[in-house]
Amino acid sequence: MRKNAEVGAEGFMRKAIAVSATFLTLAVALPGGVAEELAKPNFVFIIADDLTHRELGCYGGQAKTPNIDRFAAEGMRFTRCFQAAPMCSPTRHNIYTGLYPVKSGAYPNHTFAKDGTHSVCHYLGDLGYRVALSGKTHIGPRDVFPFEYSGEDNNPDMAAVDKLLGESKDSGTPFCLFACSNEPHTPWNKGDPSAYPPEKVVLPPYHVDTPETRDGWSRYLAEITYFDGQVGQILDLLDKHQLSENTLVIVTTEQGNSMPFAKWTLYDSGLQTAFIARWPGRVKPGSVSDAMIEYVDVLPTFVEAAGGTPDPVLEGKSLLPLLRGESDHHKDFVYGIQTTRGTINSPDHFGIRSIRSDRYKLIVNLTPEVTFTNACTQSPEFVSWVEKAKAGDTDAAEKVRRYQHRSPVELYDIKNDPFEWENLADDAGHTETISDLRERLEAWMASQGDLGQATELAADEHQKRSRGKKKK
Repeated sequence: MRKNAEVGAEGFMRKAIAVSATFLTLAVALPGGVAEELAKPNFVFIIADDLTHRELGCYGGQAKTPNIDRFAAEGMRFTRCFQAAPMCSPTRHNIYTGLYPVKSGAYPNHTFAKDGTHSVCHYLGDLGYRVALSGKTHIGPRDVFPFEYSGEDNNPDMAAVDKLLGESKDSGTPFCLFACSNEPHTPWNKGDPSAYPPEKVVLPPYHVDTPETRDGWSRYLAEITYFDGQVGQILDLLDKHQLSENTLVIVTTEQGNSMPFAKWTLYDSGLQTAFIARWPGRVKPGSVSDAMIEYVDVLPTFVEAAGGTPDPVLEGKSLLPLLRGESDHHKDFVYGIQTTRGTINSPDHFGIRSIRSDRYKLIVNLTPEVTFTNACTQSPEFVSWVEKAKAGDTDAAEKVRRYQHRSPVELYDIKNDPFEWENLADDAGHTETISDLRERLEAWMASQGDLGQATELAADEHQKRSRGKKKK
């Protein structure tokens, strides 16, 4: 019996080896898209810096973005993606940790995540991935974010990206690359402004028309085109190494630009971002999704796509049902937080919280009596608005007032007022809407440990600890 069992076991092993060999042979012989299914997908996340989503060509904007437009035609363009905070550092912590800002600890700007926080480096590293970041960092501490780092001047190092892709291709090791541009962050000194004559640029309706504003917009648009070139370079490198077919690529724009009513605010121009995903054979080319999604959804998406199970601590939801066309709905509400601590030329505290539904945006300003200032209010563009207002221009005066002096509560009908200009908070017909949204916002804040003004005041001590850690 023992001999028969041994023979049976040996026979089983021989068959298993034969089946495996046949399987591998078939995998090699299968068409590219089918063969790639047998391997874990790669991930490439390309992110701009201070780019309002409306400016991209594929979102109806005036910036010339041929690479991104072509990329959108090859994948799915999301019309309503949001981040939790309209500043660089909280946003990047948000993406890499899958946690909202107060929960991770990274809610002021120039700050760090709490000790022991897990990031995409840990989650995908445990699944056998190389996890790299090339370009702008603005995160900490390093033990929470043990990426393979590269990049100069806060921009992706294309030689390092090329090397990573080549090594991963040769070794068969899956990779996750975050290619983090510094464009079009100020100063707007890259690209070709002559392609955007100042007198011909189209200003958003919430801006004041001055020569300084037009000049800024010309240079800003030129730098968006420069970023588009970076996107093209990375996509070309994927093609060069024959990795495009099995790589989920996402191109996104971060918070809005650093002109008034975008970055540092919780209006959609500050919180909404472009989000385009391409994944051959899984994502339908040229498709569009109106589902509301958030940056916090990126990490659980990558984990699930890699074959893992998203950690219950992650606060987002996998986007795979949307990407595969299995669903057209994701979330009913998205949330926002702005903390002035850590931003240049800001008041000691001007905390803002928001909640957005499919139709309405509720914004709560925690200290409306404080004048709202930041780096933007020192810019040549905003200074020109102030000067025009002083000269008697009523439109300029109203826009300066609206930017720097906020009501305690703001309510906007996003569908009928997409630029959030008509505050409905004092309209008796919207009392129930405000009450419902405020209750939901307060419940979300409680789930985060966000105590409102007390959390704002604690930001200073939080940053002192951050500086102390960096010195060690």
